[in-house]
Amino acid sequence: MARSGLAAAARVARWADAALGPGRAGATADGKATLSDTTAERAAHELGLTVDQIRADWDIARLAGLVEVHGDSARPGWRLRAWDRDDSAVLRGWVALFDAWSLAHPEPGDQEPAAVAEVVSAMPQVLSFLQLSAGPVPVEQLLDLLRQRVTELRTERCEVPYAPTSGAPQVPPTGASATAGGAADAAVGVPVGEAELAPLLDWALRALAAVGALTYGDGQATLTPLGSWAVWVKLEQICVAAQSPAGNIEQAAEDMLRGCAQLRPNAARAEYRAWLAARPVGNAVTELLAAARGDDALLRGLAFEALRVVGAPAEPDVRAVVEEPTLRPYALLWLAEHDGVDPEDAHEVLTREEATWLWVDTAAAVADHGEAPMLVRHLESALQPTVPALLDEVRAVGHPRTVQVLVALAAAHPDPALAKAVRRAAFQVHTGGS
Repeated sequence: MARSGLAAAARVARWADAALGPGRAGATADGKATLSDTTAERAAHELGLTVDQIRADWDIARLAGLVEVHGDSARPGWRLRAWDRDDSAVLRGWVALFDAWSLAHPEPGDQEPAAVAEVVSAMPQVLSFLQLSAGPVPVEQLLDLLRQRVTELRTERCEVPYAPTSGAPQVPPTGASATAGGAADAAVGVPVGEAELAPLLDWALRALAAVGALTYGDGQATLTPLGSWAVWVKLEQICVAAQSPAGNIEQAAEDMLRGCAQLRPNAARAEYRAWLAARPVGNAVTELLAAARGDDALLRGLAFEALRVVGAPAEPDVRAVVEEPTLRPYALLWLAEHDGVDPEDAHEVLTREEATWLWVDTAAAVADHGEAPMLVRHLESALQPTVPALLDEVRAVGHPRTVQVLVALAAAHPDPALAKAVRRAAFQVHTGGS
């Protein structure tokens, strides 16, 4: 159902990929990857569609992530690349479109933006009610539920409540209440009743029907099987987020990763899942990569463990950082595992220099956060067959923490002769000698 619903959008996205190439001149017009008139007319001619159909399908392709906007150009998204081989990519694309339902269908032009925003905020509860009802629900019942939810939203913001349904006039606030609430009331305007919510509910239901989440007609609405599944997934995500085992769900990525540093792998993964469920995946990936770019090597490794939980949606961003020296070994391993390479064999994608750089970076994490015996055991994981060979290659890769790692290793190792050789290597790196 998701595949058929997005088929037209995928067709236009594939046409653009084949006919234009990502970012080729003339494809877009406004810095937002909107098709230019020339491109839209060409696509309409070659695909046998109208220009309006092309623009509508292109917009859906963008919302579903089949096309990704980068600066003032567009390029195929990972979901389009995985379209034929990965049903989960299709489902994720549809869920992205479902999440963007309010953008997929133009809102009424004569409505206050604040009222539109309130309805968008209230619709998850309406959708949950539809999901629980498991069948057709009269629009009048949904309208009453919407009114109640918007009333709750305004009450939470300490705004003037809805007028009673009997039509009794509102009593203007006085004194301190008038002073405190004046700015908010002025911004929101006169509270609306059911009659004014009705066109907004109609818009919302039509928009959700346009993306395939429900059917709407004859005075009632019914979730489609796909819409029911999507609402269930959202409810499950809320439950997962609420069960954050270590309480890091509200933290920024760096603080969350620090909070996970002492957890066992399974517990850490549960924490990553809860943290990810509470925020948009694109924002989460950006935060995790920002944390990985920091000075703490432990957070770098943990960030990529969290990105493994993200899975396929993180691929474009991970691929984009492959040329960053600090992140390159981690990104290459992540991509290899994502492409199906056994984790035990993934290290084979690294060059000897990259593997040595990663060894130093991991040693830095152990030196900063682990115990001395762990650092000594880490020495045994090196690719080089002898300590002198390791030291030669460690000096050559130019990791910024090389001196600190070698000093810490020398202090931790019980063999005096080996410790002396490591200290000498640290001194040579520090002074630039050989």
